Amino acid sequence: MTAPRSSFLEGHRRKFLVVIDDTPECDRALVYAAKRAERTAGGVVLLHIIVPQTDAPQWLGVEEVMRAEALGEAETLMARAAERARAIAHVEPEIVIREGGRAEEIMKLIGEDTDIAILVLAAGSDTEGPGPLVTAIAGRAAGTFPIPITIVPGTLSDAEIAAGA
Repeated sequence: MTAPRSSFLEGHRRKFLVVIDDTPECDRALVYAAKRAERTAGGVVLLHIIVPQTDAPQWLGVEEVMRAEALGEAETLMARAAERARAIAHVEPEIVIREGGRAEEIMKLIGEDTDIAILVLAAGSDTEGPGPLVTAIAGRAAGTFPIPITIVPGTLSDAEIAAGA
């Protein structure tokens, strides 16, 4: 069970959680969360999850090299996402990088940070469905998820997102 949210208590602020990955729709969620945080004096938490490679060779330090490369790529991705959030909404995002299963790490972070009040996802715009994260989180766990989930259509422009944020 997740701890009660404290985002509206004195000394706290509501935070919007965005999972940062290399999908095209990820930027749509970032834009919405940053604009919404700016308008409501909230915060943005950017989360990237490094999923461990189960087929990685377990010899001669190859696993550690692969891990270091994945961390370097994650830091670069997060730096770009943070700069985008600052540029479009003048918010200073929190950056969190975790290693593990995506759903598990999202739930852990929500449990640890009781100011996180809304998970913002963006639906993919291709014909193969809304995307793996939306399918996994919103599709399967929506009825029991501990916080509200906002799903942003992946086809919206920055201006369209800003108008609704």
